[in-house]
Amino acid sequence: MSNRIIDFHTHAFPDALADRAITQLLSETDQVHSFLDGRVSSLIASMDANGVETSVICSIATNPSQFEPIFRWSQQIASDRIIPLASVHPQDPAAVEHIHQIAQAGLKGVKMHPYYQDFYLDDPCLYPLFEAIQEEGLLLTMHTGYDFAFERIDRATPKQISDVVERFPEMKLVTTHLGAWQQWDDVQRYLLGKPIYMETSFSVEYLGHERVRQMLLDHSPEHILFGTDSPWTDQGATIAAHKNIDLPDEIREKYFFKNALKTLGLR
Repeated sequence: MSNRIIDFHTHAFPDALADRAITQLLSETDQVHSFLDGRVSSLIASMDANGVETSVICSIATNPSQFEPIFRWSQQIASDRIIPLASVHPQDPAAVEHIHQIAQAGLKGVKMHPYYQDFYLDDPCLYPLFEAIQEEGLLLTMHTGYDFAFERIDRATPKQISDVVERFPEMKLVTTHLGAWQQWDDVQRYLLGKPIYMETSFSVEYLGHERVRQMLLDHSPEHILFGTDSPWTDQGATIAAHKNIDLPDEIREKYFFKNALKTLGLR
């Protein structure tokens, strides 16, 4: 059995901004800690220490003006080890145009966050954006479920996810935190078994090994992706916890590596 690992959910920031970004994000909630300093070099050192071949970095444009610097930085840091996702803000009048720019630049996709970007996943105003993402064959990694730092408003629920996927069946939507953070009963009701990618950070810590195992087994084995949400978790500890989930070898390889490889269109 292969021990290769791709981490489908990490964060990092340009060196000049990393300290400020980590401090700001930690000030928003007392429920998470930072295990790294937010720099790409520190993430790569953690990857080296924990046997991670490749990490996907998920940036978030919290206002429209952030598209361009994130886009440029993403192109600068892209490598065999680091797969950066750009970000578009739904209130940006050029958001659809930016999707085409991202595709033309060879980036793999975009990250969006309904709380930091103030939208609801099933808002029809987003449909042109989703159509462009689907047309370009890009990934859309979406924060789904609740978020530590925000009031519990239903912005990206399993039902909303299901409705969007029904409308855009060819869009490669990656849901985070095992479908929707702390909305896992509805994940079981609306999402399990459907061709919807689920990345699993911040799940086993809350649900325990057995329930995560059963949800992974009940889902499409081609659509499960391992992620840590580093630096908000320790990569090594998260890998160890997920390796303790008793999955069949074939599914384990898909979960930790093969599905991500295919989804990202890598070697």
